[in-house]
Amino acid sequence: MDLLSTLRSFPNFRAVPDEQLRWIADRAEIRHIDNITTLQQAGEPIDHLTILIQGEIRIDGGAADDLINYDVPGSILGVLPYSRMKEAMFPVIAEAETTLLQLHRDHLREMTSQCYELTEVMVRQMTDRVRDFTRQAQQGEKMASLGRLSAGLAHELNNPVSAVVRTADALKNHMKATPERFKAVMSIQLPEDEVDVVNSVMFNRLQQPSPTLTMLERNSREDDLTDWLDDHSIENPEDLTEMLVEFGFTVDDLDEIGDRVADENLGAVLGWIVNNLVTEKLVREIADASGRISTLVGSIKSYTHMDRGEGREPVKLEEGIRSTLTLLNHKLRAKKIAATVNIPSNLPIIHGWPGELNQVWTNLIDNAVDAMPEGGQLKIWADLDQRADGSAFVLTHVQDNGEGIPANIQAKIFEPFFTTKEIGKGSGLGLDIVQGIIKHHRGSIKVQSEPGQTEFIICLPVE
Repeated sequence: MDLLSTLRSFPNFRAVPDEQLRWIADRAEIRHIDNITTLQQAGEPIDHLTILIQGEIRIDGGAADDLINYDVPGSILGVLPYSRMKEAMFPVIAEAETTLLQLHRDHLREMTSQCYELTEVMVRQMTDRVRDFTRQAQQGEKMASLGRLSAGLAHELNNPVSAVVRTADALKNHMKATPERFKAVMSIQLPEDEVDVVNSVMFNRLQQPSPTLTMLERNSREDDLTDWLDDHSIENPEDLTEMLVEFGFTVDDLDEIGDRVADENLGAVLGWIVNNLVTEKLVREIADASGRISTLVGSIKSYTHMDRGEGREPVKLEEGIRSTLTLLNHKLRAKKIAATVNIPSNLPIIHGWPGELNQVWTNLIDNAVDAMPEGGQLKIWADLDQRADGSAFVLTHVQDNGEGIPANIQAKIFEPFFTTKEIGKGSGLGLDIVQGIIKHHRGSIKVQSEPGQTEFIICLPVE
């Protein structure tokens, strides 16, 4: 093999002088691989800069979408000049009939001092690698955030949707009985003044919120109404009392109706009233469930920043934080965590990318929930930091009462791939990406932690 001609044929090396290609050819080793071979296991040291002459190398991240193939001759991988890479993150596997050119890392210092154009190729390769990795990491973390939200969102939406379907069916069945109630009340031909009294009492109760009663108070009121109905010979009083109590009817209300409506007509009148109350209750339940769906959809739109531009714009901190809490509510509820938000309305406006900041809130809140015990407290608040030089910053605090971050690892938590979670439960990229987003907004983030309290403080400039 004419190694110099082979290297010259690769696009990466066409601008590299011949003497520099000879330099690497003289110091590197040719490695022929006849069978599938694992070059490095995850965690093993990487000591060579590797150029693929022919064949294929794959890096197996463990999932179908984490498989990276290098099958283009001239591909460069492994350790590079100025790279901090020490060990393989994933298994590196060479397929059969693969030829590699491998240069040991001990030669890299000499390369950087003697081979400018060759070093330039390698540094460009490293910057491309960093850029591609950063893009993939950010996209992966976004998908991880979406995954954390999706299960809970499906649950949160399923509840009100099921309530709408269930209540609509109940309303449909209830309406089948309405003609009989209507026929009964029409047959008694109430005078107009009595109709006015019945309408006045009923609609007065419909316009008021349902009373909040203890179980004892409810039972007492049901007993009082049942006694009244029995005294007036109303059949099946237990079919009427529950709904009358639900809407706050009292003995005084029944007395007002009974004073104007003849006893023989009371059964039909009260049956008609209760029929309307049932209809109102079912309609309210549908409206309440539909409102919850609307709130969730609004939170999704706010969180993902749908229907808005992609540029930098004024950011409503409270809107983004509350939307995030709504979408993570299933996790808070599962651990009985109480969340409080205090964002003063008179804070100066900050500018930024709301979608990115929502990713910050997701990571910090999700981490806080994971760190807290059942019944924990999550506090989020913001205040203004006005400095002597005239600059101003909005400080957003996210505080939990979890176990805290040990002092010896606090300096490491923003490093990529550092995680204290079990394998498979954390990528170690969340806080690294959070820090990157905050820097993108020309801000800063710091942490204060001790046993029983951890607080992240996000500092964003006011413009």
